[in-house]
Amino acid sequence: MSFRLPFTSLAVAALAAALALPAAAQERIKFKAIGQPLATGLIQKNKEQPFFENFAARTGLPIDVDYKPIDTLGLKDTEQLRVMKAGLFDIVSLRVSQNSRDEPTILGLDLVGAAPDFATGRKVSKAYFDTIDARLQQQFNVKLLGVWPFGPQILFCKKPITKLADVKGMKVRVYDQNLAKFIELVGGTPVPVSFADTHQSLSLGVVDCAITGPSSANSAGWPEVTTHQLPLGFQMALNGYAISMKSWNSLKPDQQARLKTAFEGLTEEIWKYSEELFQDALNCNQGKDPCTTGKKFKLTSVAVTPADLELVRGAVTKVSLPAWAEVCDKSNPGCSQKWKATVAPVLGLK
Repeated sequence: MSFRLPFTSLAVAALAAALALPAAAQERIKFKAIGQPLATGLIQKNKEQPFFENFAARTGLPIDVDYKPIDTLGLKDTEQLRVMKAGLFDIVSLRVSQNSRDEPTILGLDLVGAAPDFATGRKVSKAYFDTIDARLQQQFNVKLLGVWPFGPQILFCKKPITKLADVKGMKVRVYDQNLAKFIELVGGTPVPVSFADTHQSLSLGVVDCAITGPSSANSAGWPEVTTHQLPLGFQMALNGYAISMKSWNSLKPDQQARLKTAFEGLTEEIWKYSEELFQDALNCNQGKDPCTTGKKFKLTSVAVTPADLELVRGAVTKVSLPAWAEVCDKSNPGCSQKWKATVAPVLGLK
């Protein structure tokens, strides 16, 4: 009988090894992530998507991510917080302005005139980060991991303009209420249009002008249907990365720390890349060199006047803060006071 023992031992060892394989495989974590729309261009394509597709390598964690840009999911970009709260996704590339109707607090990150340039945008996002994080956790069970910019949002028109005031009487594509109030202030008619529908709206004359970043405009072909760009930043188009608290709490403390570090690295990369893209895309749109990231067009670039700069900077106290405060304080009492305590000091506002 003794000749059977080695065989039995081998069989047991083989069975143990076979059983161990699925266990090891199960140790990997699977997350589902909502990305920025494909239509928004190079930040999504060159920074965000590669990060998620190489998530395990970038974070050092056994996590595989099923990453889908939102315009391939059949979801609206205004529904991101709702689907996260419902537990349908683990991580979201959060479009701030688009989700501000569901949570007005987050728009305090990007009031018109508050962050006309990258340096100010960084200060604002740092000062307001903890406020947004706390509110998202409380209302949507979602934790903020990082904030990044598409960059200054500027004006594109299919009619000749020489200054901002020339939009008086024109229909202007906007993407949030705060921007709509500002366009009304300068005499334009704000028209809410999704980014994906804007090219066609310009082409058909549904709108005369539209606002976005120069790189996104280039990627989406807006210069095919416009003639002028005014490189005056109204907003910084700040966006975020957030994770559901359920997914966050499923990680061990050291895994949470690694994840946070990885997202801080990604957002820092995007800040730098966004600034490079901004200047390059302005050049591309008007057919100037250097133009390395986009397609060359022949837009007229309108010089920004001191009066226009003053108009945008003054918008914070005149229109964007009061309009936002009224909406935000209704759903989140004390919301505007919190902004005044955290963000106003870095902008030098009393």
